Parts: sequence; C-alpha cells; structure tokens
Amino acid sequence: MRKVVLAAIWLCVCVSFARAEDLQGPSKDTFNRGLAAYDAGRYEEAYKIFSSIDDENLAAMRNVAYMRRYGQGTKRDPQGAIEMYQSAAAAGLPTAQADLGEMLMNGEAGKPNPVAAAPWLALAASAHHPLAEFELGELYEAGSGVDQNLEQARELYKDAAARDVPGAKERLAALDARAPAPAAPVPRRSDP
Repeated sequence: MRKVVLAAIWLCVCVSFARAEDLQGPSKDTFNRGLAAYDAGRYEEAYKIFSSIDDENLAAMRNVAYMRRYGQGTKRDPQGAIEMYQSAAAAGLPTAQADLGEMLMNGEAGKPNPVAAAPWLALAASAHHPLAEFELGELYEAGSGVDQNLEQARELYKDAAARDVPGAKERLAALDARAPAPAAPVPRRSDP
C-alpha cells in the first residue's frame, strides 16, 4: 500500500510543477522560457531561468524549490528546497504549502516532523489541494502531529477521493470498516 501511495505522490508532484497560468507580472515570458527548457529536459537551463526570477515570482520560487528537492538542474538540496518552499508557502502559494508539508512529514531534510507539517498541509488542504487533503487525512487518522480525529480524516479522504487521489478511496473504506457497529437493540422485557 505504501508503494502505491508513494507512486501517487510522485505522480502528483510531477503533475503539479508550476505552470505559466500560476503567475502574474512581467516575468511571464521569462517563466515560459524556463518552462519550455524544463519540458525539453534542459534542467540546468530551466533552473537558471527560474532562479533569475524567483524573488519576484512565486511560481518560479516553487519550481526552484522543486528542482532543489529532486536535484534537477542543480545539486539535490533538501534543506535549500525547504527554505525556498517556506518562502513561497508563507506568501500563500498552496502548492508550495503542500510540498513543504510533505517534505516535513516525510523527513526529507532530517527527521520526520508531522507537528511542523500539519499546519502547512492544513493551509493547502483549505485551498483544496488534493494531495494535501490526503496527507492531512493520514495525520488525523493516525493522530500524528495532530489530535486523532477520524471524522476529520474521513472528510479529507472524501475530498481527496473526489479528486481521484490514488489511495484515498481505500483509506476511506478502511476508516469506514473501523467504524464501530451500531449497538444491538436491547430486548424489551415483557410485563407479566
């Protein structure tokens, strides 16, 4: 099951690379050049382009963090990725909030820290980021980094399942299977 979830996370991360429609301002042409380089597999060029505008463009900032996280076009630098994600997440970018929460939850730059991950995942989940909903649901289900709340986990899994996050339907079904069965009716005593 964990392998399926990890594969789903990788798929969601790849699909969620920031695109041109995520940005505003005069850096759009530069960003599009970076995106074209990235899509063509020219990661070093893409990294340089995104880095040139990451102080003025949240989507570029997130892409720089992503590339540091996975070592694309630059050396793999999980701590540098976290720092860059923190800047974009604090500025309100839900994809960066989700990525930061995931990195902290998984311990990609140190020990897993679900307590630090939960608020970032909650921010992204409140913006309906599907993977953040799923991962926050896992935290609520396990009571890891947050108080255990199976009803909250159920709601998050429902939202994630509605957005076709792999594993969400299964987690939801497992939660439903854990639900206590309704109490059997107490037989009435007949009066003599």
